Formats: sequence, structure tokens, C-alpha cells
Amino acid sequence: MKTWTILFDIDGTLTTSAGAGMGAMEKTVHQLYGIENVPDVPVHGRTDQSILQELFGAIEVKHDGSFEQFNQQYCSNLPDALRERNGRLLPGVRQVLDQLADLKHVALGLLTGNLQRAAEIKLQHVGIDHYFSFGGYGDHHADRNDVASTAIKEAREAIGDRFSAEHVWVIGDTPNDIRCARHISAKVLAVETGGGSTELLAAATPDLQISDLTRADDWCQSLTPPL
Repeated sequence: MKTWTILFDIDGTLTTSAGAGMGAMEKTVHQLYGIENVPDVPVHGRTDQSILQELFGAIEVKHDGSFEQFNQQYCSNLPDALRERNGRLLPGVRQVLDQLADLKHVALGLLTGNLQRAAEIKLQHVGIDHYFSFGGYGDHHADRNDVASTAIKEAREAIGDRFSAEHVWVIGDTPNDIRCARHISAKVLAVETGGGSTELLAAATPDLQISDLTRADDWCQSLTPPL
């Protein structure tokens, strides 16, 4: 029996971190470089690699592209930032994950712009890290399309012969999630929980668009075992 592969974004889709990620980055900039006023850098729908490239350009700090020291310190600061800013699950998330995890013909993974370690920290903070066994992350890629390709590669390795390229869904909250899903020929469920424009999401033409995951029951029930 083939398997449905469901790839979840994190921020704005599964959780809201209330700006904890950027807060931890700003604290790290101050700790490592003594810079107090960190310029605003857009983060929504982007990879951490892309964000850091722009951030380091804005603060005029040279780097080798690896950001290894910065990433280690950032991940050390992130748990406190999540607690301080009340990072939490978005509506319907646990119910959907429970429902999907009970299906033997469904495999759950991640497709996120977060560093892998940052993703683990965010999911551990809200108690849902155990649902996911593979994924694509933002450690090395500035373009989310490359993250999507990595997620598919990891899914193939994790699922083996049961993997089906024709049975992949991406769940996200930004047009970038939709764009990268199309790059891997996946279907898209868009949720309006990320604070972005409902109209912009609709203009990117997801296969299904809902206000939040409390309205995902019919979609979950549509995931019958692939032939």
C-alpha cells in the first residue's frame, strides 16, 4: 500500500512563536557583536539561511555563509524567547496531528524554513515533536524550493517503497509555501493562521484554503489509502 506524505510548515501553520525567533536573533546579534538596534528583516515564509544573509548584510558583519557560531547561540537563546513570548499551538493542530498519526497510510514530515535544531526546539516547546520523523529545513538553502526538494528526498528515504510522488500534500500559511509545493508537484492546503493576506493566499491558488486547522476534518477524511 502506498502512503500519503504530509509536509507541514511550522511558524504560522502549526505554531505561533509571537516573534520569538526574531527576538532570539536580535539577542544573539547583541551578544556576539554588541549591536543594540537590529534592522527589521522580513521573516515570514523565508528560510533562516535567507534571513541571516540579509541580516548580516544589514548589520554589516562579514560571514563565511555557514553562520555556525551565530546559529549555535541563537538556538541557545530560543527556548527562553519562546517561553517569554508564549509560543503556542494554533487552533486544531493537535487534533489534526492525532487524526493523521492514527492512519497507517499517512506519513508526517516537515517542510520549514527553520534551522533543523530551531524546528526541534519550537516543536518540543509545544509538545508535538514526536509526530515528525523526517523533513526539509532552512540550514543550508536560501530558496524554499530547495528545502522542498530536500524534504521529498528525506521522505523517500524514510518511507521507502511505500512513497508515492503523486500523493504529497504541503500544509502552509504563505504564498511561498504554495510556490515550493508546486516545485515538487505537491498539492497544497493553505491555512489563514499566519497573519498574511487571505487574498494573497487565494491568488497563489492552493488546492484548498481554510481559516485554520479546526476546519480540516473533511480534508483528513479525504486521505483514503492510495492504490
